[in-house]
Amino acid sequence: MKLFVKRLTALLLSGLLCAAALSGCAKDGEGMALSVCVGSAPESLDPIYAEDTESQTVLAHLYENLMRVTADSTGKTSVLPGMAKSVDQEEETKDGAVTVTYTFRLRSARWSDGQPVTAGDFVYAWQRLANPATGSRYADLLSVVKGYQEARAAKDMSLLQVTAKNDSTLVVVLNGRYDWFLKEVCTSPAAMPLRQDVVQRLKAASGNKSWWEGDPTQLVTNGPYTVAALEEGRSLRLEANGRYYAAQPGPQSVSFHFAGSAEEAWSLYESKTVDAVWPLPDARLSELAADPEWSPLPELATYAVLFNCASDLFSDPALREAMSLAIDRSALAQAAKGLPAEGVVPPGVPENDEGDFRERSAPLLDNDPEGYEERCRQARALLEEAGYNSGADLGELEFLYLKNDVNDAVALLLCQQWLEVLGVQAVPKGLTERGLMSALRNGEYTLAGRTLTASANDAECFLMSWTTESRENLVRYESTAYDTLMKIVAGAADGTARMGCLHDAEALLLMNHALSPLYTRGAAWELRETLTGAFRDPRGWFSFAGVVARAA
Repeated sequence: MKLFVKRLTALLLSGLLCAAALSGCAKDGEGMALSVCVGSAPESLDPIYAEDTESQTVLAHLYENLMRVTADSTGKTSVLPGMAKSVDQEEETKDGAVTVTYTFRLRSARWSDGQPVTAGDFVYAWQRLANPATGSRYADLLSVVKGYQEARAAKDMSLLQVTAKNDSTLVVVLNGRYDWFLKEVCTSPAAMPLRQDVVQRLKAASGNKSWWEGDPTQLVTNGPYTVAALEEGRSLRLEANGRYYAAQPGPQSVSFHFAGSAEEAWSLYESKTVDAVWPLPDARLSELAADPEWSPLPELATYAVLFNCASDLFSDPALREAMSLAIDRSALAQAAKGLPAEGVVPPGVPENDEGDFRERSAPLLDNDPEGYEERCRQARALLEEAGYNSGADLGELEFLYLKNDVNDAVALLLCQQWLEVLGVQAVPKGLTERGLMSALRNGEYTLAGRTLTASANDAECFLMSWTTESRENLVRYESTAYDTLMKIVAGAADGTARMGCLHDAEALLLMNHALSPLYTRGAAWELRETLTGAFRDPRGWFSFAGVVARAA
């Protein structure tokens, strides 16, 4: 057995320096009332159910996790201590298995009602997130925690190794080395702390509504803001939390105005009703795109075709490859106003401090328009190799997808490509999110379109879903070699070796054609030129807590 302890002093020192810097510029935003628009009304202010940008943005202002994301004047983000005053990391290797124990010592912080923030608040929140009874999409964020699978199988959340040693000490044991745990899990809105007594009290008072819906002004928060007022369907106003532990450099209040479309949001910006806006309408995006130096921020998502590898039809890799080769990604990306995918992992996912994972890999998918005819020829040859004289021999197939305007256009074009190249009769069928996920989880599909996202901004999080035992392995892909690579990644002590295995795993997944990535998209937003200090987290939500007037 090998045991050693690593103190995260550099991280904590940078946090203290940043706190001092922020305190020094507190006067810049003093008394500021900031108004913004980041889409429509939030769908949920329950951290474990908040999936949209609007909801996660509001939550990022109301609650604070163990760690927090901040940005400097250039927009570069860093992860600093939040509710955690200090962190110890202890690693143990026994019989080849690695476990890593994080011990968080909480700062002396209080909820907005004056009660202390305790380690038990995190235990309650994380057990609630992991509990299969809650059905949170983000539950697998905690799959790296030891005991996660056992807790879910037994429906006993005490088996999850997240414990309160005392009110100020939280202990979390991981089942391997996960470099992204502190910067991704410990900053995620889904893992934010909650008070059990508050949730229960508000639930009792809300009737048939969710616990947070009855009266959002009664929410008890530990972040820089509290809910001051809600104008149903129009706006939500936050006020500075007087019990927040740190000096606040930014606005005294942040008002979120709701818009039903990008055009409506832009009109609020043009009329100076708001000073920050997302999303941008097509007309504005076209103006920005005319500047050769401008580029959108990459969204951490890849839209892909999923093949049900467990079905009688698509258990044959040759048929999956034929269907993939027949796809013209450039045409699909144009229809979606995106970029042709070059792999499962999208642009914008870091490999190290010097570069992006996608940039460090040769393109794994051939999107050269000049080679499309040759790829189509290969696709027809593979179809014949699989035993089909024509795609018509496959019968009529359904292509399931989440119905919206962009996906409608992509689905129609994709099915047309399969028909023209292979003679495959695929019929697009748009479903609700619930309907699509039910079909995918139950294996009741042959072909489907799905946006692949990750709970954390790390390549491992885009690839760990496809291991044999993962509940997110919606394609039923099975590969001993792939599983082995991902186990090596989870235990890798060397960062370069870890990334090498991740590149190999992605290449293997696509070589087996378990899925076929189609395109990625970019995001764009604007902040008034007279202001600075706002940022968009790579995972999608915004922070306006640090907005101040730009120096003249």
